[in-house]
Amino acid sequence: MTKADLIEKMAKDAGISKVVAKAAFESFIDGVTKGLKKRNSRVTLVGFGTFKNVYRKTRMGRNPQTGEKIKIKGRNVVTFKPGKNLK
Repeated sequence: MTKADLIEKMAKDAGISKVVAKAAFESFIDGVTKGLKKRNSRVTLVGFGTFKNVYRKTRMGRNPQTGEKIKIKGRNVVTFKPGKNLK
């Protein structure tokens, strides 16, 4: 399902125009994005699941072609854990 499909379904189910549904969807996505900006933050949607921003530490890796050791920088990664209703 694509973003356009979701917007179309929202508009049909709520009985609103696609323009209004798109604005609502964009607002939702913006809210989730802003909620996950900080390190170790989370956004919980009861019954759906939890988005969590975790920091992965800097670590050593290996180039599979040459076998050379490389340093992999630390970074923020968003994970998702499904809720009961989604499982």
